[in-house]
Amino acid sequence: MTPPPRRLLLRRSISASLSLALAAFGTAAAVVLSGAPPAQAAGVPAPSPVAVPGRGATIPFKEQEAEYAATNGTLIGPNRLYGTLPSEASGRQAVTLDAVGEYVEFTLTTPANAMSFRYSLPDNAAGSGRDASIDVTVNGASPKAVPVTSKYGWYYGGYPFNNNPGDTNPHHFYDEARTMFGTTLAAGTKVRLQVSSTAASPSFTIDLADFEQVAAPTAKPSGALDVVTDFGADPTGAADSTARIQAAVDAGKAQGKEVYIPQGTFQVRDHIVVDKVTLRGAGPWYSVLTGRDPSNRSKAVGVYGKYAGDGGSSNVTLKDFAIIGNIQEREDNDQVNAIGGALSNSTVDNVWMQHTKCGAWMDGPMDNFTIKNSRILDQTADGVNFHYGVTNSTVTNTFVRNTGDDGLAMWAENVPNVKNKFTFNTVILPILANNIVTYGGKDITISDNVMSDTITNGGGLHIANRYPGVNSGQGTAVSGTTTAARNTLIRTGNNDYNWRFGVGAIWFSGLNEPINATVNISDTEVLDSSYAAIHLIEGATNGLHFDNIKIDGAGTYALQIQSPGTATFTNVVATHIAQSNPIHNCVGSGFQITRGSGNSGWYADPPACTGNWPDPVWTNGGVPGGGSGPTDPPTDPPTDPPTDPPAETGNLARGRTVTESGHADVYSASRAVDGDANSYWESTNHAFPQTITVDLGTAKAVKRLVLKLPPAAAWSTRTQTLSVSGSTDNGTFNSLKNSAGYTFDPSSGNQATVTLPGTPSRYLRLTFTANTGWPAAQLSELEAYTS
Repeated sequence: MTPPPRRLLLRRSISASLSLALAAFGTAAAVVLSGAPPAQAAGVPAPSPVAVPGRGATIPFKEQEAEYAATNGTLIGPNRLYGTLPSEASGRQAVTLDAVGEYVEFTLTTPANAMSFRYSLPDNAAGSGRDASIDVTVNGASPKAVPVTSKYGWYYGGYPFNNNPGDTNPHHFYDEARTMFGTTLAAGTKVRLQVSSTAASPSFTIDLADFEQVAAPTAKPSGALDVVTDFGADPTGAADSTARIQAAVDAGKAQGKEVYIPQGTFQVRDHIVVDKVTLRGAGPWYSVLTGRDPSNRSKAVGVYGKYAGDGGSSNVTLKDFAIIGNIQEREDNDQVNAIGGALSNSTVDNVWMQHTKCGAWMDGPMDNFTIKNSRILDQTADGVNFHYGVTNSTVTNTFVRNTGDDGLAMWAENVPNVKNKFTFNTVILPILANNIVTYGGKDITISDNVMSDTITNGGGLHIANRYPGVNSGQGTAVSGTTTAARNTLIRTGNNDYNWRFGVGAIWFSGLNEPINATVNISDTEVLDSSYAAIHLIEGATNGLHFDNIKIDGAGTYALQIQSPGTATFTNVVATHIAQSNPIHNCVGSGFQITRGSGNSGWYADPPACTGNWPDPVWTNGGVPGGGSGPTDPPTDPPTDPPTDPPAETGNLARGRTVTESGHADVYSASRAVDGDANSYWESTNHAFPQTITVDLGTAKAVKRLVLKLPPAAAWSTRTQTLSVSGSTDNGTFNSLKNSAGYTFDPSSGNQATVTLPGTPSRYLRLTFTANTGWPAAQLSELEAYTS
């Protein structure tokens, strides 16, 4: 089976992170403040993302947070600062146990025969992780030692990260373990996690526990083929069962029979390729596929359809089993996902996916695919990504926690994604990027979901023309009607250390090209946002409609406007906004607001345009708090954009159409005229000369250009050699300034001024031939003035 062409999960590099491992099995509360029992850890009450009435996944367990349980350990948090252990905990709080005899004790509220718990151990000096165990006791009875590990956590360095502690920026600290009690425990039973030794790990941080009444194993359906009794697969996990399970699947297709995976743990070291077959287990607590090739690390357990280039697969059902992998690093070239390939007219139902790269990375073209009733936990990259022409497909009633990248994503790279839906899902703690996102796509629905606890470089809900292959020329840009209705967002959005300002809970980007579509956001709650509630950046976003929106708590602003656009607001009510002026807008009339009835708390005229990004104030469910962020990377606010909206006599280039000879990665020319000194254009590397051309709309007598690079905290001194020419028709260009070197020195504002003769020109072109600081042209702002 030939894999599709390499398509990297592109992300900007990150400058800071934290550490430990994670896990994922639960949901159970409401958008109410979780109450702490008496004489407990006394965590700060905070809104819970589980069991929000009518929204999110319906989950089979009851969740209890360690910070509200009985304990003699140490409460940590609440804290959202990236690079701190509580920042990656559910609700941004947890309990650390660092001595023998320390415990967290939970009291069952309903009967349960199984539990999973989310925890973190420190890494070891080699970066290979440590193994330990923690005792589970029931009403003080003899303890059961449950294995725990840090091997699935602790990533370092810049994107896509590594396992070398000698590098910087540790993050992704938490993991999950699960165990069954062997009997059903009654409500009121006390279940304790207790440290019996610190020899293998100096500390154990407990985030939460999920208690579940697991049904008895599902018996083999009549007439089904059994991978053990009929094909000799090994349920003990001692032998490699890949070929035997593949043979069973092939026979099931040929004979038109279901294939059954009985109780057991099966070693699978490569993809099981499925087509026109049902593969069913005894239940995700009983039937487990695991494993990885011991010599070829690019081969690992996964259930895949045939790739689209090989014809794809169809009419597949995957049901009632677990895929628990052994992926301890991120390598974007490796197809080591739980589910992949192309699966049309197919369903994934009640499948537990953990410790793989992605839960499901689906490469189309493919149509009518559904994931439902499933759990996706502890991934190194995305939870789900509908990539490359996935249509009429759905993820619904699925619980996602602790992904290493976007929780649920659609990416229409080169081939349109059309009429896909993410509905009734709970997406918690994406360690990088967004809870839910669509990069391009036509007639997309993202509704009835719960999103919470974004960590960094992303928001809760993101709608964008970003990433390669997303453009209107190929029909892949955001188009038609995008519907985002009845969603709840809790503590979403966070600091982006490349931009050095906050990303909003709901945010929009027209980086590749402006969004020109109908985008309806309705009947949605945006609670306790870490920074802004609503955020526009890059390019432009037009056609936004906000209707019946509750914003309660925002760490900075209700609206953070950093790009032009149009939006209507009706019945949008904002309270507990940290800044006295609820709007930050330095694009002035470039962002057109139409106000309907029923609005309050979010509008101001004039809006703020301070040139400074304030430290957030986090309400933590009603208790004010906040922070200035870690000192590495710097969190000093940018000194730009300008403090006044642009006018005819001001910067003539701002927001104008701009073209380029080329750009690196995502650093397109539009960033040089967006009014934000932190975003920047970078030309194609190692390819001088390079040009950037701005269209002023009509001929202007420009006498001065101000060229900027990002603030002093981020950039070192460099000299760029460039010339300036002008044109009235974008055909014939005349010299306005001969080639010369211009020094950008952080100590003097990291900017340079170029004087011009005032020759009327509609098009201004800068031609770069050298840069002493980088093998490309770089500009964060190109400003043009007539005085």
